Amino acid sequence: MSADASAIVLRVRGFEPGDAEAVAALLEALGYPCTVVEAKARIAQFREEARQFLLIADRDGAPAGLAAMKLNYSLTRGADVARLTALVVAEDSYGQGIGRRLLREMETLARRNGAIRLEVTSNPSRTGAHAFYHACGYSDGSRHFVKLLGD
Repeated sequence: MSADASAIVLRVRGFEPGDAEAVAALLEALGYPCTVVEAKARIAQFREEARQFLLIADRDGAPAGLAAMKLNYSLTRGADVARLTALVVAEDSYGQGIGRRLLREMETLARRNGAIRLEVTSNPSRTGAHAFYHACGYSDGSRHFVKLLGD
């Protein structure tokens, strides 16, 4: 099979029990260290909460990306708003349409579940991700503030 993108077999699917290793590796690639044991616990949260979604992208049968999303009711909007909580593609799969496909699948899930908008936050240093979201039709939104709530 050629390395040409047209020869790639891409499938987006829900998570499966054996995905913990891939989820841990993809989160690590995104800059969020995660062991396989931690990934199993995180995946379990998606089984327990019907308003959370986790999709895996398989390239030629191997996990190459993931996207996670949560629905929240917005008091200010009077409707559900979806928030993309993770989107990552394995570095060896960049430029093959996997991120765009995952994003479109999440948009479809958000619409199907009654969300009126999809929001995503991205670290200010991730300029490549910002360009990707702009290219996918997203605009800059509200400024995001963070405070860690440790001991």
